[in-house]
Amino acid sequence: MTRETINAKGAPAAVGPYVHAVKAGDTVYTSGQLGLIPETGLLPEGVEAQARQAMENLKAVLEAAGLTMADVVKTTVFLADINDFAAINEIYAEYFTGDTPARSCVQAGALPKGGLFEIEAIAVKQ
Repeated sequence: MTRETINAKGAPAAVGPYVHAVKAGDTVYTSGQLGLIPETGLLPEGVEAQARQAMENLKAVLEAAGLTMADVVKTTVFLADINDFAAINEIYAEYFTGDTPARSCVQAGALPKGGLFEIEAIAVKQ
């Protein structure tokens, strides 16, 4: 099995010693994506704006690996406040349509950089 590291030009730089994703065979494992704006490294205001930006960052990472959101089979969503669950579901549903991936969603004690939303994914080349 081949192993390849993925660093997407269209996603914000990692905030630690990790890569955007690792491709192992036909499967891509992404690192968590915050709602950081790639050009500035800053978080926008509010959970909805951060969720939308994080989804765009995830999309950029997947595209750098030659995949799309339709290839995602599992996501894990981390929220600073579980009360934002309904609001992020609406945004999530804009990015995952049709056969949606399996998902876990948890409230985290704290997210890096004071983030309100983070998402990681597993995708398989179809």
